[in-house]
Amino acid sequence: MFENLTGKLQQVFKKLRGEGKLTEENMSEVLRDIRMALLEADVNLQVVKQFTDQVRAKALGQDVLNSFSPAQQVIKIVRDELVELLGGSSSKLKFTSQSPTVIFLVGLQGAGKTTTVGKLARWLSKGGHHPLLVSVDVYRPAAREQLAVVAKDIGLPVFSDPSSNSPMDLAVAARNYARSKGHDVLLVDTAGRLHVDETLMTELVQLQSQLQPAEILFVADAMTGQDAIRSAEEFHRKLALTGVILTKLDGDARGGAALSIRNVTGQPIKFVGIGEKYDNLEIFHPDRMASRILGMGDMLTLIEKAGEVVSREQAEDMQRKLRQDGFSLEDFSEQIRQARKMGPLSQILSMLPSIGPFQAMKASDIDDRELVRVEAMISSMTLREKSSPQIINGSRRKRIARGSGTSVQEVNQLLKQFDQVRKMMRGAGARALLKRQMGKMKLPAMSQ
Repeated sequence: MFENLTGKLQQVFKKLRGEGKLTEENMSEVLRDIRMALLEADVNLQVVKQFTDQVRAKALGQDVLNSFSPAQQVIKIVRDELVELLGGSSSKLKFTSQSPTVIFLVGLQGAGKTTTVGKLARWLSKGGHHPLLVSVDVYRPAAREQLAVVAKDIGLPVFSDPSSNSPMDLAVAARNYARSKGHDVLLVDTAGRLHVDETLMTELVQLQSQLQPAEILFVADAMTGQDAIRSAEEFHRKLALTGVILTKLDGDARGGAALSIRNVTGQPIKFVGIGEKYDNLEIFHPDRMASRILGMGDMLTLIEKAGEVVSREQAEDMQRKLRQDGFSLEDFSEQIRQARKMGPLSQILSMLPSIGPFQAMKASDIDDRELVRVEAMISSMTLREKSSPQIINGSRRKRIARGSGTSVQEVNQLLKQFDQVRKMMRGAGARALLKRQMGKMKLPAMSQ
């Protein structure tokens, strides 16, 4: 989502690094470029003004002006201000001492509330909770049936009473059922409208008064930009929201909602949806998001995702092969399979820093279907070819291309890319980076 903004900010900082000394004049030019980049990203005008004013005040301090590396100081100031703009630190869900903890998900129709209920229920279940789902949307055709399908897909219970068409009766009955069955969380999928109206708000206020939810989370579609912010502001005025869940953060919108919504509502972004699958819900980390926006990558999230699909034994085996220069095409294929489990490759690539060997990579250039073709080509090779790719001559390449439904040119490209990857993974710098990051995650360290 932030690819265009990232590119523009990197251009600004590149220009700043070319200055021998930081002055009020060149700082004004930098701030003007940052302002334009944020406005083009659809960030709220008042938020942009407040952000650039704060950066200006800190960047023009004497400590920065007199420093040996003013450009680096300014980049740090921009990053720190971005972190604050996004909320400062991650915000946890609140749970009540008496079960069940009631959590409302509210928002406009089409924002993805029902799917997000399923994602949040899945996330809670993986964290040791026992959620119960209920839909109180008695207006939209098949709304309750849709939640039942979601619940079945994730293997979690849903409360339903087809004989009732009262949102209040459904909510109260679901709470009583959750209490009697030992569910510690009740997720309430509320009704939405195509726009904010008084009838909807009155119903939500009454439900809030009766159930006293610990959390009222506004589900905002990040693709709708400023409309999401205006809706969040209106919901907050009526209901006193406790947090926001941004959906479709993997889309190609400009990202303005993500950068504005916390500042406008005063409420933290607690989760972000980064895909269609039920596992595609992440805790929102302002510091990590700020680093990604500035092209610094998000290695912690990347390592966390890797830790979910790679076992300790697999990690140790890969370290041994790297030490002994035994990384084969079969290993390459296995790495691709593991990477696909982590999510779309464009998401993984967006977490890498825009520096060093990753500088030329762009998330928009990635097509996950290419990975399928790569796996097909490797599957068409013999065991000897996989372990010793140098023996793959012209006739072997033709046979591999026929067997995988690809061209000889594609096979040539695969072998060239594999050789580049193997050289990069043999590099001391790459191993040092992996060693540091694996140390943070308490994984076995890479040997030098």
